[in-house]
Amino acid sequence: MPEPARERRRRRRPDLRKLMFVLPNLFTVSSIFCGVYSIMLSAGEATGDNFYRAAVAIFFGNFFDAFDGRVARMTKTQSEFGVELDSLADVITFGVAPAILVYKWALYELGFLGIAIAGVYAACGAIRLARFNVTARSEGGVQRYFVGLPIPLAAGMLVSLVIALQHQRSADSLAAWPIAVVVLVLAFLMVSTIRYRTFKEAGLNPRTLLVFVLVIAVGVVIAYRGRPSLVLLVYFSFYILLGLAEELLFGRRRRAAARARAAAAVPVGPESDPDEPLLPAEEDDVGVEGTPAAAGACDDGEHDP
Repeated sequence: MPEPARERRRRRRPDLRKLMFVLPNLFTVSSIFCGVYSIMLSAGEATGDNFYRAAVAIFFGNFFDAFDGRVARMTKTQSEFGVELDSLADVITFGVAPAILVYKWALYELGFLGIAIAGVYAACGAIRLARFNVTARSEGGVQRYFVGLPIPLAAGMLVSLVIALQHQRSADSLAAWPIAVVVLVLAFLMVSTIRYRTFKEAGLNPRTLLVFVLVIAVGVVIAYRGRPSLVLLVYFSFYILLGLAEELLFGRRRRAAARARAAAAVPVGPESDPDEPLLPAEEDDVGVEGTPAAAGACDDGEHDP
């Protein structure tokens, strides 16, 4: 080999830009490992310690999933591959792993019905992610709302329930039916069109700082007067109830406004029948991720809030 060519090869440096594309995907793959580890623990011996570690593994998966999209945006390495990988990781870590955990923890007492309920939860999580992948690519700008409960938050609710109530389960003082109802409600909320706030429009100001301090203070009081394991359960429950309350209070008015806009946008001409009823618009399209009424919430990753 000629000496100049050999010299050029020695001077060639790795393309750091290409290596940066691997960084956000490492976070996503770490989330997958957490989900697999949780599944292995849940499928092992049915002990309180295994259930606790399986729940904590899912929380760690939530941490990695929350940062892969932020890392991708910081390094400007967003890609379609990363979006698809993130959705597959979410199915494992926040769909399959919590379903197996809650079945082994409580739903096994219901026999085949418990298997079916756990399967419904995992299937609804997969449907939600597929809905997002199909519809959310056309939407841009700041996303003010999730449409339906995000799957990481649904999984967080389940695992916080396991952590908070594992002592009651070990004492056989907790029936399986209330847990089954909670799992089915979470499954329904994931595929619903109920809107949940992303809080992405909340900037750093005295009002948001006051709310943040208040939330932390409530958590400290609950941990001091009750048990620290109840703090996350209260946080997740409050967020879910906040979305339901806003839907009950403002949902009908929002849908009426959407129908009025749809009616005003359709011209009445010779080829249109003014008496023909218009199809109602299911969701307000202002600030909602994905397309109106059908967009899945961004469950972190390359498309996270």
